[in-house]
Amino acid sequence: MSETTPAVAGGESLMPNAQQRAKLRNTRRLKDKFSRWGVASAGLAVVGALGLIFFYLFSEVAPLLKGADVEVLETYPHTQTSQSERSEHLVLERYEQIGATYTASGQVQFFVADNGKPISVFDVPKSDGASFSSIGYGTPVDGLVAYGYSNGELMLTQLNYRLSYPNDTRKITPEILYPLGDEPVVLDDQGHSLAHVAVQKTARGYAVVGVTDDGRLRFGRYSTRENMMTGKVTTSGRVDALPALPNGAKVRFVQVDKTARHLVVADDQARLHIYDVSDAANLTLTESVPTGRGQVTAMQYLVGTGSLAVGTDTGAVSQWLLVRDPDNVFRLQLVRDFESLPGAITTISPEYARRGFLVGDEQGSLGIYYGTSSRTLLVAKVADNPIENLAISPINGKLLIYDTSGQIGVASVWNEHPEVSFSSLWQKVWYEGRSEPEYVWQASSGGDGFESKMSLVPLSLGTLKAAFFAMLFAIPLGIAGALYTAYFMTPKMRGLVKPSIEIMEALPTVILGFLAGLWLAPFLENHLPAVFSILIFMPLMMVMVGFGWSRLPQAIRTRAPEGWEAAILIVPILLTGWLCIELSPHMEVWFFGGSMRQWFTDYGISYDQRNALVVGIAMGFAVIPTIFSIAEDAVFNVPRHLTQGSLALGATRWQTVVGVVLPTASPGIFSAVMMGFGRAVGETMIVLMATGNSPVVNFNIFEGMRTLSANIAVELPETAVASTHFRVLFLAALVLLALTFIVNTCAEIIRQRLRKRYSNL
Repeated sequence: MSETTPAVAGGESLMPNAQQRAKLRNTRRLKDKFSRWGVASAGLAVVGALGLIFFYLFSEVAPLLKGADVEVLETYPHTQTSQSERSEHLVLERYEQIGATYTASGQVQFFVADNGKPISVFDVPKSDGASFSSIGYGTPVDGLVAYGYSNGELMLTQLNYRLSYPNDTRKITPEILYPLGDEPVVLDDQGHSLAHVAVQKTARGYAVVGVTDDGRLRFGRYSTRENMMTGKVTTSGRVDALPALPNGAKVRFVQVDKTARHLVVADDQARLHIYDVSDAANLTLTESVPTGRGQVTAMQYLVGTGSLAVGTDTGAVSQWLLVRDPDNVFRLQLVRDFESLPGAITTISPEYARRGFLVGDEQGSLGIYYGTSSRTLLVAKVADNPIENLAISPINGKLLIYDTSGQIGVASVWNEHPEVSFSSLWQKVWYEGRSEPEYVWQASSGGDGFESKMSLVPLSLGTLKAAFFAMLFAIPLGIAGALYTAYFMTPKMRGLVKPSIEIMEALPTVILGFLAGLWLAPFLENHLPAVFSILIFMPLMMVMVGFGWSRLPQAIRTRAPEGWEAAILIVPILLTGWLCIELSPHMEVWFFGGSMRQWFTDYGISYDQRNALVVGIAMGFAVIPTIFSIAEDAVFNVPRHLTQGSLALGATRWQTVVGVVLPTASPGIFSAVMMGFGRAVGETMIVLMATGNSPVVNFNIFEGMRTLSANIAVELPETAVASTHFRVLFLAALVLLALTFIVNTCAEIIRQRLRKRYSNL
């Protein structure tokens, strides 16, 4: 019994231990499983959140990819359908309730747009015995229509809609105004019939062009003055004769711009002509160019009158710009061709506030185009007969279609974002008023006739420019500082330096941007020589101090504890910086004629006070802690046996750093650089406050830039929700997110390859 009891007792004492170990293993297994699933779930949640961000951004951007859509809702006969009463011009007001037709008999007929029910009729005044001979109209936003008569006279009309709200219900009352008075003005003193007329409202009055039936061109400038006491309007004007077209050509169409400086004429020989009428005493024919696309059958200025939409008998549709050449002479330049229509073009209707226009042809087809983006948004058959007139509402939501049978079609229109295309976002665009195609970001302006310029190239390039100069400043300092701190510095000094640098990351970037914009930028501008002298003399000073220290007696050098040598450089660095700044004004006088900035300008180098140099320093200061912290940890975690083995084999500490530490820590250092780059790309407040926000396309370190993130921060709060500008800003955010995603993905791939390559060390 005495022999078995200990065994039993021992067995009894071992059983609880085995059970405890099994229980611990089960608990550990559950914890591992829970942790594995927790980490996997968290990772999937991060990926899902990132996917949702992409999905949301794309949902806001997707409407930009959609073209136009037109649906004919109703068709009805116009109240006047005889040939003598055919419609010469069709208009639809902004509330899309009332349409108006200008007839050949000189009547303006208003009707309900949805069903054609007559509302009112106005007779345009004319002299006794005169008959209608032609009609012309300016840009739609002015609502000007000119009647030309058989006796050489012209009557200018303007639509107006008075609003009232009886019983809280909107009531629209149409009326006709006569800007030059209620009597016709004489355009041709010889009394010939006006075969063609054109009109445009200018800053000084009204510009009118008439072409007589014998081929003479008459150009008139009119202005009005109202008597404040009597209310009587007095009209004054001047009419001049223009040179005839060359080669006996006859005028088919004529247009005048809003500056009253240029006249464009289309003849019957498939040519376009531009007249310079800015000097009344010297009206000249500047240029004649062939269309190259057939005989012109329709021609209209787009809003702002900086470009012309031209249609021909071959169905070709094109856009022409008035471009100033180096001799300050305006010439016609073909800039865009669009998708052709099946039949000859019969009418062109420009939009009210955009560079879009609608085109009808003789086969009943409709084309919707947009100039700036070079987009053909829609080509569809909407009528069974040739289209004579088109009228788009000022808000681009409804369309009236008038064909040769006298039928009016009412169509709903969806055309929300025609301004955007791949070419307008990423390629050079020839904008109105520019001498050549350019990359431009200027999304809004105060004028209704402004042409939106939404190229993402300046913003993307500005983002890379800001990140490049910031990394150029941060990478050497961050990595070199991390190497020295982790490998050469004593633990006590490292315990002071590392937290001090890492706490820099807690500084708000808005404060850094504020200091960069209000203090650093003016300081650098006033001490430009100091910037370059510091870049030269600071490294030289360090080399000289190091060389001098190495030549000191051993007894002196041993007094400085190992790893504290960096403290010796503090005073020389401060003295060198102070000396460079103090000598800066003298260096400007000695070498740069008193002003280094002016010296740059004389050599064709632009200098802005808030520039990439300021951003590089300020944003580099913000990025350094990120790079330093990650790189320092990577270097510090290099296995000690590797460095000790290298030193034991006779390598110096510097050789060990280059040959052992750097390759081993390279995945972590590369990650640090990529993290810093991602921080620089997404930085907003520093570039917002320190760059001037100029969307320029260059890598000049002395000029500013505008980044994607800063542009979003500036413009998104002020843009209309769901507008094209709004969605393009979301597209900019999507581009920024995609850029960082691609960079981080590539960085991770490279990091894994580096890790695999040096894992055997």
